[in-house]
Amino acid sequence: MPIKRLFIANRGEIAVRIIRAAKAMGIHTIQAYSEADEDMLAVRLADEAIYIGPAQAARSYLDIDAVVAAAKASDADAVHPGYGFLAENADFVRALDAAGIGFVGPSADTIDRLGDKVAARQAAEAAGVPVVPGSKGRLETVDEAASVAADIGYPVMIKAAAGGGGKGIRIAQTEEELRKMAPQAQAEAKASFGDGGLYLERAIQSPRHIEVQIMGDGTDAVHYFERECSMQRRRQKVWEEAGAACLDDATRAKLCETAVALAKSVNYVGAGTLEYLYDSVTKEFFFIEMNTRIQVEHPVTEMLTGADLVQEMIRVAGGEKLGSTQDQITRTGHAIEVRLNAEDPTMQFMPFPGQIAAMRIPEGPGIRFDHFLYEDYQIPPFYDSLLGKLIVHGADRDAAIDLMISALEGLEIEGIKTTKPLHLALARDPAVRADDFHTQWLEPWLAAGNLTPTPS
Repeated sequence: MPIKRLFIANRGEIAVRIIRAAKAMGIHTIQAYSEADEDMLAVRLADEAIYIGPAQAARSYLDIDAVVAAAKASDADAVHPGYGFLAENADFVRALDAAGIGFVGPSADTIDRLGDKVAARQAAEAAGVPVVPGSKGRLETVDEAASVAADIGYPVMIKAAAGGGGKGIRIAQTEEELRKMAPQAQAEAKASFGDGGLYLERAIQSPRHIEVQIMGDGTDAVHYFERECSMQRRRQKVWEEAGAACLDDATRAKLCETAVALAKSVNYVGAGTLEYLYDSVTKEFFFIEMNTRIQVEHPVTEMLTGADLVQEMIRVAGGEKLGSTQDQITRTGHAIEVRLNAEDPTMQFMPFPGQIAAMRIPEGPGIRFDHFLYEDYQIPPFYDSLLGKLIVHGADRDAAIDLMISALEGLEIEGIKTTKPLHLALARDPAVRADDFHTQWLEPWLAAGNLTPTPS
């Protein structure tokens, strides 16, 4: 049944993005908001808004009972979770099912299967997708981990079986380090995700981080090509590109084919992203995990392909078939996205919430800025620091970098500190221009003093 009333169970820029996509489809939008978000842009843009709890996320955006009750009270046909919060929570989907409310995303069983890294790895292997050599299942003890590490060889990466965002990850060069780090990883995983299970995989030195955007309708699946997300700080993405300049056409085709194969094997519904590590020396790629939701960086794929991924996931959630066949999805030029955070990059990325005094947003062909800001808006200190994403599209990678520099120079957000200086420095860096970086590149670059404090 087509969705006519959509409840948005998120906040910030992704809530604004969903509202605009849904309203363009003629869908009535209902925005959830916490006590701290009463004045946010999404509340102003939605057709209606409903209060779900105090500022603390655990008592509002993460409170399954509160969100489901609000969705039911507003007579919503379906809930769009965005990313983060309850987006990959199978219990949330089951609670919506019990209340007779749809979910814009995969089923609870699919989330359980692919949200757990060990189960996702097993599904990938069953679908013929290459995986990094590692443990075959969950590891509950340090002795189990040491035994697996002896088989696959050091260095090894210790990861949380559940969750993401870099939580619980350690790299051990020796058994001694493994025995020291594994309990730490377990404790962090338990604290972050309520699950202390671990798994191990071979640590690939200086890899590129490549991901493939897929969409499924439960019967068929397609890909929208790949993105590169190798520019990371503390395993958090900073700068993303579509496509990945490091891939040749044959590798790109094979990579995307494996992503579709996995999606089809689990009858996937909605938007999803398969993440891989790519060894640019051997040209091998390995599946590492799948995100069963829309990604922060989806706009670079939209700029590359001309697709509206949010609208497509709403359509398939309403029971429609995929709107495009694989041969109808094409790529043109090159796109780059940078994440603008309310942080001071010259002061160890200290959070910098505050009031927006004035704004100047760059405009023009190939420029897009997804955000939730307006003048005099007070940024609440309770949530992550992402303000928005600046995305550019050019005829090729060099043109996209040039346009990014111009767009960043034209972007002004007064009253707070942002990560704009970081992105300008990166865009002007010769190694970035030469596409000569990897997942461990940025932190040494920062430590070398490539970003200096700006005069006050």
